[in-house]
Amino acid sequence: MSKSGSKPVIGITMGDAAGIGPEICLAALNHAKVRALCTPVLFGDPAILTTVAKQCRIPLTAPVIALATWQEGYQAKEPVIINTGIIDTPIQPGKVQAPCGWAAYLCIEAAVDAAVKKQIAAMATAPIHKEALRLAGITHPGHTEIITALTHASRTCMMLTSDAITVSLATIHIPLRDVPASLTAEKILDVIELTADTMRRMRQREPRLTVCGLNPHGGEHGLFGDEETRLIEPAVAEARRKGWDVTGPLAPDTAFTPEKRAATDAYIVMYHDQGLIPFKMLAFETGVNVTLGLPIIRTSVDHGTAFDIAWQGKASAASLIAAIRTAVQMA
Repeated sequence: MSKSGSKPVIGITMGDAAGIGPEICLAALNHAKVRALCTPVLFGDPAILTTVAKQCRIPLTAPVIALATWQEGYQAKEPVIINTGIIDTPIQPGKVQAPCGWAAYLCIEAAVDAAVKKQIAAMATAPIHKEALRLAGITHPGHTEIITALTHASRTCMMLTSDAITVSLATIHIPLRDVPASLTAEKILDVIELTADTMRRMRQREPRLTVCGLNPHGGEHGLFGDEETRLIEPAVAEARRKGWDVTGPLAPDTAFTPEKRAATDAYIVMYHDQGLIPFKMLAFETGVNVTLGLPIIRTSVDHGTAFDIAWQGKASAASLIAAIRTAVQMA
C-alpha cells in the first residue's frame, strides 16, 4: 500500500508555514529526480502553499486531497497534497507564530499516522520552529521528541548523515548545563547500538564507530571531569563486548581530523553542537537528519526555518531532496 507501482510513496511535511518549508517542499514536489525516485505526498496547508507558490513563482499542479479522504485509505498514484491545514489567520513570513507551530504539528501527526499504517513508506520533514511549537502548546522541543512520543518508541536518537560525515547525538535539544546529568552509560550504549545497526544496513558492512568524550582533553584522567571514565568508557567497553568496532572516547578537539574521518563511518557525540558544528561545516546543504529507533522511517533536512529568507524564492531544496533520497534508500 506504501508503493505506487514500483516507486515508494514518501510523505513530506510542510514544516513551519512562516519559514522556508513551504517553498522547499513545493520545489521538491516538482523536482524531476524526486518524482523519478518516488511518489511524493505533501502534508500541508493548501492556502499557504498557493500563496508561497505565487510569491516564489513555483508551479503548483498537484491536486489537493482532503485529510478525511486520505485517512479512509486513499492510495496515491501521483504527487498529491494532503490538506492538513487549519491556519485561519493571516500569516507573516519570517515571524514566530502559534498557528504555524500548531499546523506544523498536525502535518507531522498525519504523516506519522500514515507511516504507521503503511500508507506511506517513509516520511521526510521540512524544518519546524521550536518557539512556535511552544506557543502552540506543544511541549516537545523538536521532531525527534514528537515522533518518539507519537510512535511510543522505547529508545531513539538523532543521526545526521552525509557522504562526508555522519554523527549521532547522545543528547539533543537541552541546555548545555544539563548535558552531564542527562548522560548515562545505558543511553550512550543505546546510541552506539542504534547507529551501528543503521550504518551496517546503509553501508552493507560492519561500521567503524568513533565515540567522542565530553570534557576538554577527554577529561585528562579525571582532572577536567569524570564522565569519560564513569559513563563513556563503560558504554564503549560493552559495545566492544557485543562485537561492534568502536573507538573512544576520543578528545573532541582532535576527533574530526581528516585522518580520523577517513577511519570512521559514524561518530557518537555527547551533545548537540559537538556534532553539528563539524557536520554543518562539511555537509550544510547535503546533510540529512535521520531518527533512529523508530518503528517508521523518518528523515529530515539538517537546517532550520531560515526566517530571514522565507517566501522569497531564495531557499535551496538540496537538503530536503537529499532527505527524500535517503528515505527512499531506507524504505
